[in-house]
Amino acid sequence: MLGVVAVVVAGAVFVLRSSPVSVTVVEPAAEVPIKVFGLGTVEARVTSRTGFKVAGTLTALHADHGDSVTTGQVLAAIDATEQAARLAKAEAQVASAEAALKVAEAAARKSEATHRQRVQTNRRRQSLLERQSVSQEAAEEAQANEAIAGADLLVAQSEIASAKARLDDARAQLASDRAVLDQHVLKAPFDAIVVSRAKELGAVVGAGEALFTLVAPQTVWILAYVDEARAGGIALGQPAEVRLRSLPQKTFHGTVVRIGIESDRVNEERRVYVACTDCPADFHIGEQAEVFVTKAVLPRALMIPEKAIERFDGATGTVWVVRDGRLAKVRVQLGDRNNDGRVALRDGLPDGARIAAVVGSGFREGRSASIATLAEGSRPEGSRP
Repeated sequence: MLGVVAVVVAGAVFVLRSSPVSVTVVEPAAEVPIKVFGLGTVEARVTSRTGFKVAGTLTALHADHGDSVTTGQVLAAIDATEQAARLAKAEAQVASAEAALKVAEAAARKSEATHRQRVQTNRRRQSLLERQSVSQEAAEEAQANEAIAGADLLVAQSEIASAKARLDDARAQLASDRAVLDQHVLKAPFDAIVVSRAKELGAVVGAGEALFTLVAPQTVWILAYVDEARAGGIALGQPAEVRLRSLPQKTFHGTVVRIGIESDRVNEERRVYVACTDCPADFHIGEQAEVFVTKAVLPRALMIPEKAIERFDGATGTVWVVRDGRLAKVRVQLGDRNNDGRVALRDGLPDGARIAAVVGSGFREGRSASIATLAEGSRPEGSRP
């Protein structure tokens, strides 16, 4: 009995192993879009965390979360009493310097008139000395008075230069104090939407501390991180689909507008920026988004499921084929990888061979096989969506 059972089992195994296996093969597909997936977030190209250059206590707030502001609009102000007093003092110093300059100029004009008079007096006395009409002593005195008047004129002119320097210094101090006073008022640097406000009235704000976060709404885009192994071929202007986490049932459209020059060294990902053309006007910075970039459309291609490829190294792989009614393994060259888990065949398929879309447990080289086709656009069971 045991012998009979063993023979029956052996015969059944032989029949099963020898009978033709049904193999689902891949059919060529037309107009195949090659898409690349990237996970990212909603960001903005123009983002500013703005605050005061000087420290102080908040005395006025004119903007809050969600407000739209225009360039130059006052957002907030801090107490400027001390700085206003410094500005008044600087204005008084300018007025004093201007008065001192006028005094120096008047003194210079007086010295110039005195010098001209002494010059004329000296000339007359020197002329009279030649005719022996005045004494030698009077002539020498006139000459000495001319020299003294010339020195006084030089001193007066130097006083003018010094007074002008003091006036320039006072005006520079006034401009500096006025600029510091202006820094006590915070204005919007561009047309923006207020994303956040960090302080309330009466709070002390430090110099350089961010008070408002502003975003230019027209610069909102999607920053997606794409695996470097799939990022090849992505170019500016390529179309993209965007799915926001808050609206997973909707698909929005966009365009690749920037590709990061520097990749993420840790995660081995490339930064791809997509401008969304029909995304909702109400955006949320940092919201997660899924991006599908169409980097190519193949007019006709044989798309092989990755699960049906053995020893796939990104460029080549081994596939099961049906050739002359029997199974065999073939090393082929592969091309573009799609986001649905399929890879385009590039070269290496023997004439008349058909590639298996699903690898069964009974596959072995040389076994007879019958072909079942995989409908265009469908995916074999177990392939990734």
